[in-house]
Amino acid sequence: MLRVVVLGAAAGGGVPQWNCGCTGCRAARADSQHLQRTQASVAFSADGDNWFLINASPDLRQQFNATPQLHPKPGALRHTPIAGVILTNGEVDAVAGLLSMREGSPFTIYAHDKVLAILKANSIFNVLNEKNVKRQPIGTGEPFEPRLPDGARSGIEVVAFEVPGKSAWYLEGKAHPGGSDGAGDTLGLKITDKSTGKNFYFLAACAEVTDALKAEIAGASLVFFDGTVWRDDEMIQAGLGQKTGKSMGHVAMSGEDGAIARLAGLDIDRKVFLHINNSNPALLPSSPERKAAEDAGWQIPADGTEIVL
Repeated sequence: MLRVVVLGAAAGGGVPQWNCGCTGCRAARADSQHLQRTQASVAFSADGDNWFLINASPDLRQQFNATPQLHPKPGALRHTPIAGVILTNGEVDAVAGLLSMREGSPFTIYAHDKVLAILKANSIFNVLNEKNVKRQPIGTGEPFEPRLPDGARSGIEVVAFEVPGKSAWYLEGKAHPGGSDGAGDTLGLKITDKSTGKNFYFLAACAEVTDALKAEIAGASLVFFDGTVWRDDEMIQAGLGQKTGKSMGHVAMSGEDGAIARLAGLDIDRKVFLHINNSNPALLPSSPERKAAEDAGWQIPADGTEIVL
């Protein structure tokens, strides 16, 4: 049985963002129970006892405390059910939470060489002693089974694949520690429970829905997909920034080239948007954008949402 918990559903900054007074952030401050979201990350497990994270958001400590499945077992002075962290990119949103996992428990970081090079180049990540926290490179199209801290099999197969995207924004105009080849900066994941064959896809960043991507996820039981912005120029129109969604490496929800239109008709059982920006009106339950997304079969999850496959 594959269990997946949404630890956070928001894009960078969360909702509300600390310095933002947009409509979504104001609404979230007024209705914290229903509208607040932490930054995107999920946890999954095949046995309910040992868990793996996909990305480690800056809000990870808060997410651990809010998620009973990830608490130390009763009676243990030091324990964690976290066996590993799989990184799909090197953005701050995906890696900063690793620093909250520096207290000595063993686990493995799985990432593409490009992302591991970013961690190696920044000495602050040395607080995760590699004698205790292993760093394992993963390739694209190469299935692997993440292991438990004692070396036992997890019963899970992971396949990473290339997704249209970009390197971390803080590397713009700088030499990439992993080299100039763009491959590996943005990955999608297919996670499969080897005992049941149940699987899900995770794509928290995607700049374009290609035909190859559609073929990959067609017929899936569950897809988590990039929901950063509703429309490509959303942040510009709202006066919140000068970048489009695509220039930041994210496809919009709406529009003829957006996720809703491009992923329609693929016989996907459950479609869930993640990495939703505070500017995105689909966050608001009463908005026409939320209704349009839900009418098209998409879910806007709350933090803590658990899905069992």
